Amino acid sequence: MATSTKSSSKKNLVAEHPKALIIAEKPSVANDIAKALGGFTKHDEYFENEAFLISSAVGHLLEIAAPEEYEVKRGKWSFVNLPVIPPHFDLRPIAKTESRLKVLQKLIKRKDVNRIINACDAGREGELIFRLITQHAKAQQKIERLWLQSMTPAAIREGFNKLRSDDELIPLADAARCRSEADWLVGINGTRAMTAFNSKSGGFFLTTVGRVQTPTLSIVVQREEQIRKFVSKDYWEVRAEFIAAAGIYEGRWINPDFKKDPADPDARENRLWSEAAAKSIVAACRGKKGSVSEESKPATQLAPQLFDLTSLQREANARFGFSAKNTLGLAQALYERHKVLTYPRTDARALPEDYLETVHKTIEQLGEHVPEYRQFSTAILKGDGKKSWIKPNKRIFDNSKISDHFAIIPTLEAPKNLSEPEQKLYDLVVRRFLAVFYPAAEYRVTTRITEVSGHQFKTEGRVLVEPGWLTVYGKSSQADDELVPVQKNESVQNETVELVALKTKPPARYSEATLLSAMESAGKWVDDEEMREAMAEKGLGTPATRAAIIEGLLAEKYIVREARELIPTAKAFQLMTLLRGLDVAELTQPDLTGTWEHKLALIEEGKLDRNTFMQEIAQMTQKIVKRAKEFNSDTIPGDYATLKTPCPHCGKSVKENYRRFACDSCGFTISKTPGGRAFEYEEVESLLKEKTIGPLQGFRSKMGRPFAAIIRLTEIPLDDADYPNAGFKLEFDFGNSGGEDEETVDFTGREALGVCPKCSGAIYEDGMRYVCEHNTGPAKTCDFKTGKVVLQQEVSAEQIKKLLKQGKTDLLTNFKSNRTGRGFKAYLALDPKGKIGFEFEAKAPAKKRAGDKNETDSGSKPKRASRSKAKSEE
Repeated sequence: MATSTKSSSKKNLVAEHPKALIIAEKPSVANDIAKALGGFTKHDEYFENEAFLISSAVGHLLEIAAPEEYEVKRGKWSFVNLPVIPPHFDLRPIAKTESRLKVLQKLIKRKDVNRIINACDAGREGELIFRLITQHAKAQQKIERLWLQSMTPAAIREGFNKLRSDDELIPLADAARCRSEADWLVGINGTRAMTAFNSKSGGFFLTTVGRVQTPTLSIVVQREEQIRKFVSKDYWEVRAEFIAAAGIYEGRWINPDFKKDPADPDARENRLWSEAAAKSIVAACRGKKGSVSEESKPATQLAPQLFDLTSLQREANARFGFSAKNTLGLAQALYERHKVLTYPRTDARALPEDYLETVHKTIEQLGEHVPEYRQFSTAILKGDGKKSWIKPNKRIFDNSKISDHFAIIPTLEAPKNLSEPEQKLYDLVVRRFLAVFYPAAEYRVTTRITEVSGHQFKTEGRVLVEPGWLTVYGKSSQADDELVPVQKNESVQNETVELVALKTKPPARYSEATLLSAMESAGKWVDDEEMREAMAEKGLGTPATRAAIIEGLLAEKYIVREARELIPTAKAFQLMTLLRGLDVAELTQPDLTGTWEHKLALIEEGKLDRNTFMQEIAQMTQKIVKRAKEFNSDTIPGDYATLKTPCPHCGKSVKENYRRFACDSCGFTISKTPGGRAFEYEEVESLLKEKTIGPLQGFRSKMGRPFAAIIRLTEIPLDDADYPNAGFKLEFDFGNSGGEDEETVDFTGREALGVCPKCSGAIYEDGMRYVCEHNTGPAKTCDFKTGKVVLQQEVSAEQIKKLLKQGKTDLLTNFKSNRTGRGFKAYLALDPKGKIGFEFEAKAPAKKRAGDKNETDSGSKPKRASRSKAKSEE
């Protein structure tokens, strides 16, 4: 009876004190919400007070997956199992974060939780993270949405006063699910179909494609093809110097009748395509007098618009060389941890129309918090002496140009303890924010025409009259290109005239800044800023995903980054050749996939049905698989090269086709993709010349596991029936096996790299390894060796010398775990017994923040990471 009373009391307590469960996207946000609302007790994985429970995900906790009967196991990627278009999608916990998912499930099922507040990031991906969690937990409670543009305590409290209804966010949730499911369908089916096609002749040639990734790659490949096909043309300019009473100025010959011709992009008003014509102009003008006419007119230049994420990434890449991924990470930290910027994952460059008072306070605070911004803050607030420059302006304050989030601007918080890169990015945003409220910069632009012997020479000058917004960037009223003045009717004397021989240049390779612009406009390069903004809704990906797309292409070795240039690899060209040959336009024409992104935006706005979109994606998927499956020929048509290096067997030309490099004369042939890795032209040229190359990375076994190796061309015995008349065959060299039949290596004439830490013998480079001289042959007495490639990190001979002499290498940054696929940094280090292991960087002590408990004392020493055994990847 007592038990029954106790149970009844507990039920009544639950009924009387229901609570809302707040689910944030990250633990740091949950912590910020708890601090902003106040009165919480901290438990292991959540906060609690009388009204709320707060916990968080750690990004995505679940991933969509096909039902088990539709799943295709790795190693069985054949056309038999394609296409995979399941009637519905299941959810699968992500293993590394499953414990966090269980915490949230437990909280959702608590009897006293009667509503759930979605406090994940305000956007498509945040919505998806939350929806998948509640779907997996079968949550039945009422749902509300916390929509935050800023992470300041005041903004968080204001957000809770304006919670949005669940129904209001259904279109956004539909768009999020469509994006996820569409990417899954196209990625899984496209990747498996192209991998199956490329692996038909054996091996495993992983060929990843994606709904957004592959059209983005197409942009880069098309530009590289333009560069490769570009034929430079000679042209000439005629330049002259003229003496006026006030000084000397230069002019360039122009054709006054010139008109732009879209069919001839190289044509310019000052270019001459005939050297003889250029020489005749020089002869006609030398030493002659000229008459001058000029026109001066005022010109204004408005400050650039506020930043959205893509324009911020472009600017940071151009100014500081920051990658798009790095810029996003810095902006997210400035928003989330430091709380000095508003939400960064935005595609808007305007502010809400009711934001004038907030802007006024923000500029006021900037002047108080940061001395270097004070003069600009004061100028904006003072304005023309009667009214500040902060006023209604559709270029800055426009609700129609805002979807989920407004432009990136500073918050009311003072910046503290920013790293150097964070400070650079913060300053970039603040100065753009301040500049947009300043008046336009004013110039006086002068165009002068000097006519000599019937030929016209143009000279242009520009004087900055009023710097306006340029004041924020340190400019003052001064001449940029001020011309030497010429009096009315003054006759000038030609001092020198010369022709300059020049050549047209190919288009520039993409940098991350220019590729982001191209993605934003679906591959159509648009110089006009306003036009680019108008086309942004049909871009490739979203501002929040474009950085990840570029990083994915780098990770898959479709492109490489050299300085600031992005260069496509042979693997990229082979994929484009395949997709074009199969006529899969959806994955090769960026503007078509940009249309899909536009339709996702329409779903968000409630203007397009989710089912209609997914039917179109399913049809697209069917088409991709059908084209690959039904293509009968083993050769794909394409623009193939003839190698510079002759055939090593007969000396004739070696030509490329889709799958091989082959000599038509003698039958010599090698695969273009040995071990699933595509040869670069420079690599195969070197292999034909030197008969060996490597070590090279990126090869894959039949089961898809990565490995590294040296490749050799070895002569074929005359009686080898598998290679008639070919002379050479391609072989992988992994170094000596170390077995009983291993021959003793003769190291005579080779450079010793150091002393063996186990037996004091000499260490030498040998094939894919560094090995002790006493660790070869059947009579070996030492077991010391290490690979040239350790977990996909190439280890140079110089690093081995350091290891042997100093006990450890420099910090190496490109290790990749075989188990998780994650990259990590470490030193290779020797232990007292001469074994090689990893030594990790010591972590700096965590900084203690106000209000935090049980923090490590800032003066305590960090723990040293344990040393683990380093295994070479062979």
